Amino acid sequence: MQSVSAGGGMTQPAPRARLTTGVTSYASVTDQRLVSPEAENWLMYRRTYDGWGYSPLDQITSGNVKDLVPVWSFSTGVAEGHQAPPIVNNGVMFVSTPQNQVLALDARSGELLWRYKRELPDDLFQLHPTNRGVGLYEDKVYLATLDAHVVALDAKTGKVVWDQTVEDYKKGYYMTLAPLVARGKVMIGVSGGELGIRGFVQALDARSGQTAWKTFTIPAPGEPGSETWKGDSWKTGGASVWITGHYDPQLNLTYWGTGNGAQWMGDQRPGDNLYSSSVLALDADTGKIRAYHQYHWNDSWDWDEVSAPLLMDVQRNGRTIKSLVHPARNGYLWVLERRADAIGFVDAKPYVKQTVFTKIDPKTGRPEYDETKKPVTGKKIPFCPSLWGGKDWPPAAYNPKTGYLYIPTNENLCGSLLGTAKPYEAGKLWLGTEIKDIGMNLSEGAKHIGEIQAWDMNTGQKVWIRTFESHNWGPVLTTGGGLVFAGGTNDRYFRAFDGKTGEPLWQWRTNSGITGVPSSYAVDGVQYVAVQSGWGVDAQRMQGALDDLLGSKTDVPQGGVIWVFAVKR
Repeated sequence: MQSVSAGGGMTQPAPRARLTTGVTSYASVTDQRLVSPEAENWLMYRRTYDGWGYSPLDQITSGNVKDLVPVWSFSTGVAEGHQAPPIVNNGVMFVSTPQNQVLALDARSGELLWRYKRELPDDLFQLHPTNRGVGLYEDKVYLATLDAHVVALDAKTGKVVWDQTVEDYKKGYYMTLAPLVARGKVMIGVSGGELGIRGFVQALDARSGQTAWKTFTIPAPGEPGSETWKGDSWKTGGASVWITGHYDPQLNLTYWGTGNGAQWMGDQRPGDNLYSSSVLALDADTGKIRAYHQYHWNDSWDWDEVSAPLLMDVQRNGRTIKSLVHPARNGYLWVLERRADAIGFVDAKPYVKQTVFTKIDPKTGRPEYDETKKPVTGKKIPFCPSLWGGKDWPPAAYNPKTGYLYIPTNENLCGSLLGTAKPYEAGKLWLGTEIKDIGMNLSEGAKHIGEIQAWDMNTGQKVWIRTFESHNWGPVLTTGGGLVFAGGTNDRYFRAFDGKTGEPLWQWRTNSGITGVPSSYAVDGVQYVAVQSGWGVDAQRMQGALDDLLGSKTDVPQGGVIWVFAVKR
């Protein structure tokens, strides 16, 4: 059928939307593929178990990245913070969005193959209305939901295979992280530290959904570490786990970052409060805690340390260290040593302005505090960095070719808290302060807030820095072509930098601000870079606080779009 144009000539008809037909051919995701993924695929949150956020694809380089153009885009149909990476398995892309939607798309053309939409309860309190990605295993796609379920979907059709309740959302439990899948288990952690939950990591059997193990991040009376809690404070102590863990297949250990203690004021829950603001090493088969390191004790700043450390080899004094590297929310860059039964301290140094720590014990890594910078009940206390930290949840990336770690940071941003005492009510916000008493200020003379920092992890030195007037909420991707990709600023740009020098090489303005995790993949020999654009959640909340501070008004459009780029041909 042809149609007539306004000028009288014949034109081609407008293309019609295709019916979703599902996935016709799907490659099973095996344990071996998860351990050693093909270069063209992005099978998990940070592509590999070590958490590098690195794609070995090198077709896009510093020489041709200037020719990068959008090849397709897809509107998700929802607003709020789009934070999940596009996950790709042999040409099939899976993307999760706010409101617990999963989209399956043809990774080359952008054609929708199927869509899953969860019906969330009407009475659900969405403190963080986002989702950070899906997990893959065999022929299933796994989603952790805001109403505290794990759902297994058929990868070909999007139909629900099983749906397992993890906890009661009415008690404040919810989930936003991408599941970690290893050795036939789907591992998840729970959010809710601001609602007084008791955090845990749980493993489900990937095929049946039955619980394999469950490990609380706060010990009960009589368990190791329980002496660091007083009275019944452990029951509502927080230590939530809301970012995907990493995995060492040789040690069979999974590594999880934990959040702040609840509520925020440490003087209302005396003690070190294990295992809040820590990294936990859990046996992948049993969930047993094999080791831990607490980055800071008795957290009173809302400095969640939920980003799992990156697993990499670091050279120190002529020795190769199997390390855990963590750019922390508390503003320090930590290097730890991972072993089968221990986590050792190597070093830690500030990467942004930090006014709280006065000393780090050279053997244990335990910090000492300036008590005048530690928030307490009934008094307004200033500190740096702000409660959003030097780096919040957006992941850093490591490139083995450059040897550099790339950290998305916020510098020159300090804060204050006025603590208040309030009784706990299940499922209700329980911060230990009022929203109006959360302060923010800029360092005197500050010209910028957002940064990307590059660190040589073998020398322990910062090698370059890019600054942005805006705050930066952009997860980082780095590639075999020597590039660094990131968004994160309120001007809506997605950018590429030279990984060695930090030189800006390319940028593209998208529909909204980018807080999504970028990924890279290849289909039929063509390399693509993909990212979700969709501003919201804490990036928007920080923008609101900055506007209040500066007397400005910044309008960042909302609405999610998946953008896919390739070199123009």
